[in-house]
Amino acid sequence: MRPQRGPLTSATALRPFAGGLAVLAALAVASLFVGVGTLNPGALFSDPDAVALMFASRLPRTLAAILAGSGLAIGGLVMQTLARNRFVEPTTAGTAQGAALGILIVTILAPGASILVKTVVASIAALCATSVFLSLAHRLPPTQPFLVPLFGLIYGGVVGAAVTYIAWQADLIQLVEVWIHNGEFSGILRGRYELLWIALAFVALAWWVADRLTIVSLGRETSIGLGIDYARMLQLGLVIVSVISALTVVVVGIIPFVGLVVPALVSRIVGDNLRQTIPLVAISGATLVLGCDIIGRLLRFPYEVPIGTVLGVVGALAFLAVLHLRPRNG
Repeated sequence: MRPQRGPLTSATALRPFAGGLAVLAALAVASLFVGVGTLNPGALFSDPDAVALMFASRLPRTLAAILAGSGLAIGGLVMQTLARNRFVEPTTAGTAQGAALGILIVTILAPGASILVKTVVASIAALCATSVFLSLAHRLPPTQPFLVPLFGLIYGGVVGAAVTYIAWQADLIQLVEVWIHNGEFSGILRGRYELLWIALAFVALAWWVADRLTIVSLGRETSIGLGIDYARMLQLGLVIVSVISALTVVVVGIIPFVGLVVPALVSRIVGDNLRQTIPLVAISGATLVLGCDIIGRLLRFPYEVPIGTVLGVVGALAFLAVLHLRPRNG
């Protein structure tokens, strides 16, 4: 992974940001009025049931999609920065699977535990899984960058297989397959999504340390030479990735591809300076997830297709775009 190859003017950087924000706003409005229950803007001023539906279901679901999408995209961006490889993300490097393992362990040992306890344990498990991945990935030959994502797929598959085996032994396969491995927003209601606001706080934290993370992407020796505490920044990046991944897995399950394709596409268009790319990555991730959620609601209306399934198709197409789009040369 290389630093940004050319400076962006303020106007050039603002243009895609404003466009992405407009698209996200349009999708958010559409999301509020798409669903099985009939809801139109006029009814909000005269029908108490419409108001209840809006604030109990539609608004929480829309906000959850926005928060989860932006968080996953930033988590993927930070992981790619730490691994110095554009072809890794939390769901393909064991982070999300580690979070799922943490949730499963809590479910077995303390089935009555609160969602906050599950989040804490899932974050710790995700942190451990990500630390192992990065420590092993940095030992791979830097001249063969495609070994890192290949190793990530194998490593994530091993952790995921462990989750499935433990769930099978504990008769919790349905929990793993339905809740964890197939992310969806159909069960999101008021009171069940609010933890995702913590993910927004970690997005803000990533933006606050963006300049130092950009330097970390240059490598350990360069970072130390420029006065950056490489070990501490690595730990902070791990915490950001792990907490965001754990929160998403706890609330909506594993959502693939967002942390992979969004940061890679944005970096190829506007460069690798995290200070400039983080806002656009966050908006693009939220737009992708919200758009796919709306598609999932409409494909088999009045039934729903889980967003994990929709993103499996859309994300694969976006990944092909990442492979064929030429990097920005500045």
